[in-house]
Formats: sequence, structure tokens, C-alpha cells
Amino acid sequence: QVQLVESGGGLVQAGGSLRLSCAASGSIFKPNIMGWYRQAPGQQRELVASITSAGTTTYADSVKGRFTISRDNGKNTVYLQMNTLKPEDAAVYYCNLQVPWRYLEVWGQGTLVTVSS
Repeated sequence: QVQLVESGGGLVQAGGSLRLSCAASGSIFKPNIMGWYRQAPGQQRELVASITSAGTTTYADSVKGRFTISRDNGKNTVYLQMNTLKPEDAAVYYCNLQVPWRYLEVWGQGTLVTVSS
């Protein structure tokens, strides 16, 4: 069984930075895709960024140039460096692991990011 544990959320002023981490444990099949999604109150969950085992990245247009996703395959950990945060970035951020060839998808419990204006 795969578990994802997120850390790094918190309160930051607009223009500030935060770094989220997500450590995966258990039977980690590869190749896989790890990513970050977010959900603001009253909004649908949306993809923020994802990264494959090979390092290919995808970003939402709203975060391009401000957020950077990276991963350490040896530690089964994915990171999200968030810079120049805006109030509209405030949300619960969820870590996600997908193993398409095994029809497997796992979610973390979420970490809250609050951005004050």
C-alpha cells in the first residue's frame, strides 16, 4: 500500500515563498507521475504541476514561471517550490501519485497554504 505524506504548508504574505514536500512510502511502482493539485473553497480540484519519473514536467498556466516542481527518485519525494505567491494561490494542496500502467492513483491528505494580501 502506498502512502503520501505532505509537509510545508502554512501562512505566507503575498509575494513570499513556500516549499511543499511529499514523501511516498510503500510499494512505489515505476515509472510513475507525481504531482500537486490544489482546491480552493467552492472550487474544483485542479492540477498545479506534475513530473514524471524521467523528469518531464507540466504546469498550470497560472503558476508557470513562479512554481517549480522537482523530485528525488531515490527518496520517492516530490517538491513544489512556490515563489511570488498570490492570494489566489491559497488552497489546500494535495500530493498525487499515478501509476497509469497499474491503474493506480493515490492522494495525500492535503496541506493548507494561506496567502495574505
